[in-house]
Amino acid sequence: MLAERTMPAPGGDGRRVTVNRGESTLGWLRARGHVSARQYEAGERVRADWETAQLNPRVTMRWDAAATPGRGGAQAMDPTTAQIAAKQRFSDAVTAAGPGLSDVLWRVVCAGEGLEAAERALAWPKRSGKLVLGLALDRVADHYGLG
Repeated sequence: MLAERTMPAPGGDGRRVTVNRGESTLGWLRARGHVSARQYEAGERVRADWETAQLNPRVTMRWDAAATPGRGGAQAMDPTTAQIAAKQRFSDAVTAAGPGLSDVLWRVVCAGEGLEAAERALAWPKRSGKLVLGLALDRVADHYGLG
């Protein structure tokens, strides 16, 4: 699942890079021991709600099929209702992270920015993002009741 992306560069145009869309920034951090399994699960829940609520910007029209209630004998949730519920869960999780911590949480978990890019965008000192992200993920894990 490789894709081309333009990464922002300081002072001008971005540069084109190939990224593996199957590996999230949070997954990369987990694979290298920078976040715990508990923190990873909390971040993945936040990202899942972000995507279900469809809060990311759309570039093209949606072509996915509309859900049909009762398909397969089970009642399917109306996509709009599912989006609203996911948006509320996302908002609750971001609120649980708290001001100052939710910024890096959103940038790394939802927007897929790397820690260095998030630190630059937030005008933070180098290598501070990992600590702050860890605190945010711990708060979200507490919010979700993860053990």
